[in-house]
Amino acid sequence: MATSPCSSSGVSSSSSSGLGADAGLEIRTRSVEQTLVPLVSQITTLINHKDKPKRSDKTLQAIQRVGQAVNLAVGRFVTVGEAIANENHELKEEMSVACIEARRAGETIAQLTDVASLDHPESDSHITIFTDKTGVVKAARLLLSSVTKVLVLADRIVIKQIITSRNKVLATMEQLEKVSSFQEFVQIFSQFGNEMVEFAHLTGDRQNDLKDEKKKARMAASRAVLEKCTMMLLTASKTCLRHPDCESARINKDGVFHRMRLALEQVIEIVTDSRPNGENEMAPISIYSGIKEFKNKVEGLRENLYFLSKENLSTMLEVILEHTEDFTDSAYTSHEHREHILELSKQAKMELEQLVSVWMQAQNQKTKDVMEDLEVAILKTCQCMNELKREVHSAATSLAADLLKYHTDHLVLKALKITGVEGNLEAVAEYTCKLSEQKEQLVEMCRLLRHVSGTEPLEITCIHAEDTFQVTGPQIISAAETLALHPSSKIAKENLEVFCEAWESQLSDMSMLLREINDVFEGRRGEKRVYLSLPRPGKHNANLKALKPVKLDTEEQAKIAKLGLELHLLTSDVDSETEKWEDQENEIVQHGQGMSSMAYSMYLFTRGEGLLKTTQDLFHQAEIFATEGTKLASALHTFSDQVRDDDKPLLLLEAEKLISMCKQLQITAKASVQGKSATFTKVDACILKTRNVMSLLCQLLPLCCKLLRKNKAGNGYLKPAPPWRENRIQTGTNAHTPERRAGTFGIKSLENHVTNMTFLESK
Repeated sequence: MATSPCSSSGVSSSSSSGLGADAGLEIRTRSVEQTLVPLVSQITTLINHKDKPKRSDKTLQAIQRVGQAVNLAVGRFVTVGEAIANENHELKEEMSVACIEARRAGETIAQLTDVASLDHPESDSHITIFTDKTGVVKAARLLLSSVTKVLVLADRIVIKQIITSRNKVLATMEQLEKVSSFQEFVQIFSQFGNEMVEFAHLTGDRQNDLKDEKKKARMAASRAVLEKCTMMLLTASKTCLRHPDCESARINKDGVFHRMRLALEQVIEIVTDSRPNGENEMAPISIYSGIKEFKNKVEGLRENLYFLSKENLSTMLEVILEHTEDFTDSAYTSHEHREHILELSKQAKMELEQLVSVWMQAQNQKTKDVMEDLEVAILKTCQCMNELKREVHSAATSLAADLLKYHTDHLVLKALKITGVEGNLEAVAEYTCKLSEQKEQLVEMCRLLRHVSGTEPLEITCIHAEDTFQVTGPQIISAAETLALHPSSKIAKENLEVFCEAWESQLSDMSMLLREINDVFEGRRGEKRVYLSLPRPGKHNANLKALKPVKLDTEEQAKIAKLGLELHLLTSDVDSETEKWEDQENEIVQHGQGMSSMAYSMYLFTRGEGLLKTTQDLFHQAEIFATEGTKLASALHTFSDQVRDDDKPLLLLEAEKLISMCKQLQITAKASVQGKSATFTKVDACILKTRNVMSLLCQLLPLCCKLLRKNKAGNGYLKPAPPWRENRIQTGTNAHTPERRAGTFGIKSLENHVTNMTFLESK
C-alpha cells in the first residue's frame, strides 16, 4: 500500500478565553499538545488582563515581560522551524508560511504589550492591549494557529521517518526471502537486524507519544509481533536453507514473513491514521461495552423521557444478548454458568418490557407514583445487567484460570520436541492433533475474555493474543514436522524451540492479562497504564549499536529472586493502602498506583517474565519510576501546606526522604556500565533502591489517608484549599506529559523553545 506521511496532528483544543487554533488541525500526539500548553497559558494571561480595571505598575511590568517572553520564544521557535524547512524541501513552502505568520503574530503581541513605560496605557495615541482589545485576540489566534501548524509539519517528518524505516525493512526482507546461500543470508540478516532496531526505537517513541490509548495498544501489539518474529525469521530461514526441498520448512518460513508484513502494515496504518482502500475499522463490540452503553441510555431516562425510542433500547439489548451466545454456545462454558447466563438473559428481557411500559406511561402523565415506578424499573433493569456482566466475567475468567493452570506444564510441546528428535512421524502427528485442540481452547478463551476485558486497550490485547495462538499453533506443527523428517538437524531442533518459546511466552502474558482484567473488574487499578518504552537512541539517530540489550541468565535471576519477591510483597501492600482511599482520583493515590504498577513490572523482570525484556528496559523503567516518585513528593508538599497539625513536619520529612531516594535511583539508572558483572550489579542496585522507595511509600500512604480522614471527621486538620484537580492544573501543567517523546527531527527542539517561557504569576 502506498502511504503518504499525512497530517498527524492538529488542534481541536482551546483555552478558557475562547482561543483556538486552526479547526482543521487535530492533535494526535502528546508532544505537540504539551508543547502548546505554556504558550496557551501565556496568551490566556494576556487576554484575561486586557479587561481588568486595576492596572498597577507591577501589573503593567508583568504584562510587558510576558509579551516580550512570548515574542523572544516565538523568534527562537521560528528559527528552528526554518532550519527544519531547509532540510525537508517537500515541506519548505508550508513551513515557511507558518513561520512567517508566527513571527508576525509574536511581534504584534510584543508591540501591544509594550505598556510599562507609558504614563497612560489607555490613551488612544498609542495602540496597546488596552486600546486595541480585538487586535491582541486576533494576534493570539494567529500565533496559536501558526505555531501548531509548524509543530504538525515537524511531526509529519517523524511519520515520514517511520515510513522510510519500514520501507528499508521490507526491502531487506525481500532480499532475505530470495537468498540461496548461508553466507549471503548472514550478511543480509545483519543489515536487517540493524534496520529492525532502528524501526523499534522509532515506533517505540511514537507509541508512547500517541494520545489515543486504543491506537497505543494496537501499536504495542504490532511491535510485539515484530520483536518475536525477528528471531523466528532467523531460525526458519536457516532451516529452509539447510533443507531446501522440505515443504514443511518452506511453509514455516512463509508464515513468519507473512505475519511480519502484516504487522509492519498495521504500524503504518496507526502512524498515518489510514486504512487500506479507505475502509473503516470495524471493531467488534464486547458485552462489557454494550452493557455500559445500554445502562447509560436507561439511566438517561431520569433526565429526559424523549431522547431515544423504545426500539433503540430493545435493539441494544438484543445485540448484547446475541453476544452472550458466544458463552452459551461455547463447549468450554460450564453447565452452571450457561444456565445462569440464559436465566439472566430472559430476566433482562422481562425487566426491559416492564421499563418500557412504565416509561410510555410516564410520557403521558408525570405523576409522583408513575415517576417512582419508573425509578424502580430503571434500578431493576440496571441491576439485572450488572448481574449478567458479573456472570459472564466469572465464566470467562474461571475458564481462563483453569486452562492456564492446566497447560502450565507444556506437556504437549515437550512431547513434540522429544518425538521430533526421535524422527517418530506417527507420534508427532498424534501430538500435533493435541496441540490443535489446545489452540482451539486458548483461542476460545481469548474471545470470551475480550467480552469482559473492561477497557479498549485490554480488548485489543485479547485480540492480539487470539491471533498469536491462531498463527503460532500451525507454525509449531510445521516446525515439528520438519524436525521429524530431519531428526539429526540441529537448526530444525533450534527452530522448533523458538516457536515453542513464543507459545510459552504468550501463555505467560495471558496470566498477566487475566490479572489486569480482574483488576479492572474489581476497580483496583482502573485503566492501568503500561509504563514501558524502548530506550531512544541519541538525537537524529545516533549510533544505535551503543544500546546492547542484555537479559538476565538463570543464575542471575536466582540471585535476585529474594529482592524481587520483597518488591512484589511491597506492591501488594501499596495496592492495599491505595484501596482504602475513598477518592481514587486523588493525586497522591494516582501517583502511588502508578509507582506500584511500575514496581510490579520490575518484579516480573526478576522472574524473566513481563514486558521488561532486557536490562536496558529495566533501567529505563527505573528512571520513569523515580520521576513518578518526584511528582508524588511535589503532591505531598502541596498537601502539607493545608495541614494544621503536629504531623506536618513528619510529612515534610518523609517527602524530602522520597525526593532524595528518587534522585539516587535516577543516578543509578542513568549510570553507564560495561560488562556482564557490572550490568548485574546495576540491576541489583536499581531493584534494591526501588524496593526502598516502595517501603517508604507504604508508610506515606496511611499517614496521608489518616490526615484526610481526620479532616472529614471535623477536626480542622486542613486549611481551606482549592480542589486537588485545580491544584494539578495550576502547579503541574506537564502532569500528563509522557516521559519520552518523539523527539527527533525537530519536535523536541521546537518544544524546548516554547516551554522555556516563564509563567506570569498574578499577585
